[in-house]
Amino acid sequence: MRVGELARSSVLTVLVAVATLGAAGQAFAFDEKVFDDKSGVKPKSSPWEVFQFGFSAYKNGHKEQAVEAYKYAAENGQIGATWKLARMYAEGDGVAQDDYAAYKFFSEIAEQDVEPGSPEESYVSDALVALGDYLKQGIPGSPVSADPVTAQEYFTRAAANYRNPNAQYELGKMFLKGEGGAKASVRQAACRRKGARRRTGNAWQPVVPERQGGAWAGHDDGRAFARDTGRSAVDSLHAGRGFRGLRRGRSAHRHLAGR
Repeated sequence: MRVGELARSSVLTVLVAVATLGAAGQAFAFDEKVFDDKSGVKPKSSPWEVFQFGFSAYKNGHKEQAVEAYKYAAENGQIGATWKLARMYAEGDGVAQDDYAAYKFFSEIAEQDVEPGSPEESYVSDALVALGDYLKQGIPGSPVSADPVTAQEYFTRAAANYRNPNAQYELGKMFLKGEGGAKASVRQAACRRKGARRRTGNAWQPVVPERQGGAWAGHDDGRAFARDTGRSAVDSLHAGRGFRGLRRGRSAHRHLAGR
C-alpha cells in the first residue's frame, strides 16, 4: 500500500473511532440488543447501533462479527460502514483480500449525494481517490479495466469538490504526463498560475515542466509540485467553467457487473 493510501486510511479509521467510541465505550455494549452469536444481527436492529457494535467487535479482534455487522449497517445507509468494508477488502483485513469487492463498495460510496462540509465527506473523498487509483491500472481478473479518463474524472471530483490533497497530487501527475486526455491548455493554465513562465520575444509564455530523473525541473519536491499543479489546474477549470463535475454513478456502472 502506498504511503498516501495508508495515511488517509489511518485518518478515516480515527474518524470512525471518534464517531463510535463515544456511544460504545465498552466492548460489545450492544451485544444483547443487536447481535446474537448464533443468528447474527437481530432483525430490525438500529443500523447505527449495529455499526457501533461492528466497530467494537473489530477493535476486540472479532472481525467476522464486525464484517457481518458492517454489512447490515452498510445495507441500511451507514456510509462509514461501507467505507470500513471497502478498506477491509482492499487490505485483506479480516477477510480475503479482494480488490474488486473493495471497488464495488467504494463505488457505492461515490454514488452518494454528500455535500462538501458534510460529516461524511471524508468517506466520499477517500472513495473517489481509491476508485481513481483502481482505474489507472485496472483490476486483473475482474470487469474493471484500465480507464485513465474515468480515473481522471474521479480525481477531479475529489480535488474540486472536496479539496482532497491526494486527488490533487494524482491529478497533477496525470496533467503533467498528459494521461487521461488532459489538455495542454489545462497544463499550461496550471503552470501559469504557479508562475512558471519564460520570456519569448515581447511576451511571457507558460512553461510545461519536464521531468529530470526523480524530480520535476526546478523543484526539489516532485510530489508537492504535482499536487500544486493539480490544485492549480482545478482552480483554472473552475474559473473557466471547464469543470462540470462527475455525475453520481455514471462512471462506476461502466465497470460493475452483477450489482
